[in-house]
Amino acid sequence: MSLTDTPLSAKRPLPAVPFHAMTWGWTGVRGSWTTPQAAASLDAMMEVKPNWVVLAYAALQDTAQSTTINWRDQPSLTDDEIRAGVSAARERGLLVCLKPTVNVADGTWRAHIGFFDKDAPGEPTWNEWFDSYDEYILHHAALAEELGADLFSIGCEMVRADTREDRWRSLAARVREVYSGPITYNCDKYQEENVTWWDAVDIISSSGYYPTGDWDAQLARIKSVVDAHGQEFVFLEAGCPSRDTSPARPNDWALAGEPSEQAQADYLEEMLAAIDETDWVLGVALWDWPPALYSLSEAASNDDYCMYGKKGAEVVARHFTR
Repeated sequence: MSLTDTPLSAKRPLPAVPFHAMTWGWTGVRGSWTTPQAAASLDAMMEVKPNWVVLAYAALQDTAQSTTINWRDQPSLTDDEIRAGVSAARERGLLVCLKPTVNVADGTWRAHIGFFDKDAPGEPTWNEWFDSYDEYILHHAALAEELGADLFSIGCEMVRADTREDRWRSLAARVREVYSGPITYNCDKYQEENVTWWDAVDIISSSGYYPTGDWDAQLARIKSVVDAHGQEFVFLEAGCPSRDTSPARPNDWALAGEPSEQAQADYLEEMLAAIDETDWVLGVALWDWPPALYSLSEAASNDDYCMYGKKGAEVVARHFTR
């Protein structure tokens, strides 16, 4: 498909296969994607039977109120490293989503990036920030077109920025001018109905870090949003650390608790079974699979999201091969 084949207003669907995805490569530190360890990680990831990979990487801004995103500088990936990541995924038969993201260097979560609603002299502004963000995203949208990416995400969990509807609509339109595939925006958990510009993208997506026991209720809530817009939907993030406390708060990567493969496996079974019961969720991109894996001997004591060598890997493979 070329950019001239599809009207900018036409919706671009996902390839007609289940969206059984793993997120790989986070946070995209320069030098981490082209090593022997990275190749081994991708090979090991294939054991959970994904047919998609979400290549996720981040650029840094200094603080939540900075207006410059330093996406050309260390530690951001180079374009050639992203090319190599896409090539490695293609060699393994995977469909590819590119997911450029912004992080804050001081550790503040990106959802808190924000500025005054009304501009004030001498204060940083939303427009200044979006000018830098647009440059970053448009560069990678053009790269996604060059590489034939199957899906492109224009943002992830930017809760305070979600309200700037005009800037997101403008960005989505500009992305369509350089990238011919489907585009999405990955909103944060519980924010699905708060995004007012879903019609500007092709695919509605969100981060599905919902507590154990709450999946049916959350799916019913999200379905009302999807039905109202008549668009395709995926969870572009979801998962749970292998920690005994994490099923109750799967989004909290720093939650104190003891390592537990079983807790993670039970959560993944509950989540994937609930999703399998729907006829409107196209699938899920699980979080996450790092480019440098821990050793198998460390799997039982590892309490992060990756399910390599853990009971959760068997759960995922079983659901992904249905």
